[in-house]
Amino acid sequence: MATSIVLIDDHKLFREGIKRILEFEQGFEVVAEAGDGSEAIDTIKEHQPDIVLMDINMPDVNGVEATRQIVDQYNDLKVIILSIHDDESYVTHALKSGALGYMLKEMDTEELVNAIKIVSQGGSYIHPKVTHNLLREYRRLSGETSDNSNVAFEYIEYRKPLHLLTRRECEVLQLMTDGRSNRGISEDLYISEKTVKNHVSNILQKMNVNDRTQAVVTAIKEGWVQVR
Repeated sequence: MATSIVLIDDHKLFREGIKRILEFEQGFEVVAEAGDGSEAIDTIKEHQPDIVLMDINMPDVNGVEATRQIVDQYNDLKVIILSIHDDESYVTHALKSGALGYMLKEMDTEELVNAIKIVSQGGSYIHPKVTHNLLREYRRLSGETSDNSNVAFEYIEYRKPLHLLTRRECEVLQLMTDGRSNRGISEDLYISEKTVKNHVSNILQKMNVNDRTQAVVTAIKEGWVQVR
């Protein structure tokens, strides 16, 4: 069965663009749209979708509050926030409201599709650029609050995980931590996006994690990458 999606955004032109993208993807179906948070609650009640793509800035009821209300009513509902803000405070509020994904509106088609697939399967997905900002802030706070500076992230000895990954995979993992998308990584390393996707898939498998965010968090904790 197709993954049913409700699209909530107060800009009709943006909704139409996202809908057109998803119509070309096998296994997705946009079953309804809404233009604000209040309308979203009624629309979700009527259609009971698998995924909600929710704009964070809307009149009347904003995306964070709407997410909080619908997640309280429907525990199995999976929400991905769409936003122009990459500041960690917006992300934190969105995740606390019950959202499982946070995407910047500058996302490309591949990132959007990947996010929906991961979240629909019970995982979480945060835009690579946002992940980098979150981890950088977490590292800063860890350095400030740790009673023992030897265990703060900024004092962890940096070492490549050559026991686990190839040198090229180490480079890809570092660029993932830097917040680079697959396209950005391909441009930086002068390789195709398909090759990047293969490297990312190999990294997730070797590290035994489900998504890019988990891979980056694990890599930082292990001291395998630098948060720059």
